[in-house]
Amino acid sequence: MAGQLLLLSAITSMVLFAVVTIPADVRQAPSSHQPLSWAVSAVVYAVLVAARRSPIGIVACAVVGSAVLMADGMAYPLTLPAVFYALYLVARGAGQGRTLAVGVVVKAALLTTSLITHPGITGFVILLWAALAVTTGTATRSHRAFVAEVEDRARRAEQAKEDEASRRVADERLRIARELHDAVGHHVALINVQAGALACLLDDENLTQARESVAHIQHASEEALEELRLTVGLLREPGAFTPAEPTEPVPGLDQLEELLCAFAGAGLRVTREVRGQARPLPEAMELTAYRVIQESLTNTRKHAGCDTAVVRLGYAPGAFSLAVEDEGEFATQGSHMTSEGHGIMGMRERVAALGGRLSAGPRPEGGYRVIAELPLRVARTEGS
Repeated sequence: MAGQLLLLSAITSMVLFAVVTIPADVRQAPSSHQPLSWAVSAVVYAVLVAARRSPIGIVACAVVGSAVLMADGMAYPLTLPAVFYALYLVARGAGQGRTLAVGVVVKAALLTTSLITHPGITGFVILLWAALAVTTGTATRSHRAFVAEVEDRARRAEQAKEDEASRRVADERLRIARELHDAVGHHVALINVQAGALACLLDDENLTQARESVAHIQHASEEALEELRLTVGLLREPGAFTPAEPTEPVPGLDQLEELLCAFAGAGLRVTREVRGQARPLPEAMELTAYRVIQESLTNTRKHAGCDTAVVRLGYAPGAFSLAVEDEGEFATQGSHMTSEGHGIMGMRERVAALGGRLSAGPRPEGGYRVIAELPLRVARTEGS
């Protein structure tokens, strides 16, 4: 805005200069020289119109024409507005170095010619107007550069905002995918196991055991449906990437006994061992530990071909660790576990989000082991 006002002021001043000064100078000039003045002026302004894309050429033509008319007796030739406008175009479109060079040469030529042909203040008035034209063009160029920089920064900020939104959407989708796999997948796996057992028990001699399997299937199905309902409710919750408030407590190690009982009902007896003084952990760490144990035992029940497992919890001053071990045949479960499927990948991502590390692989003495180590001093909530 300031550059536009400066440009408008400069143009107005030059028009007033041309309207007031140049006609008076034309009237005072000898009548015999007026045809030359009009001819030279016509040529200069014709070049100005025809060669607008070549400001330096216009400057050269206008300066030569002005020098000719000054030598012919005009103190303020009709071609001076063309000189000033050409200087403005150069300063607006060229770099600082070229603008300085052209401005110095033009000012020196006009001042020298004016002092020779019309000694006095005339040359300094022309010099002042030439300087104003250069300054106005420079100010316009700087204003345009400033506006372009502001627009570019706005575009970059908007792009950064869109990238951040996309990243947060991707993170949220990954978190929901892990929850679906760990929670719903666990219950569905138990349903699958119980359904397989039920198929073998449906005869007159095993009706009691069949009823127990049906009861387990019903309970696991209800749990799966509830987990799915909560997850879908989270996806449908309005708001910009803000998770909905859970309607039930986040699973943690205080619910570990219930989880182990569910596996016992599915035929997997799990022993729990604790080293160190048990104590509450941060919520994110409790959830991660619960999900790692849940996923590891689900894999054991589905792939290990054994009916026992051990869960070891270790509490140290600056860290928490857990291990899930079984004595199953690694060749049986290897096709699933060594491929780094969604289960292992999800556990590894959960642990890494808390600054910890997870390892999973066969034991030297046989079976399979999953170990997670979580440092308490760098624990942070997921997504922070």
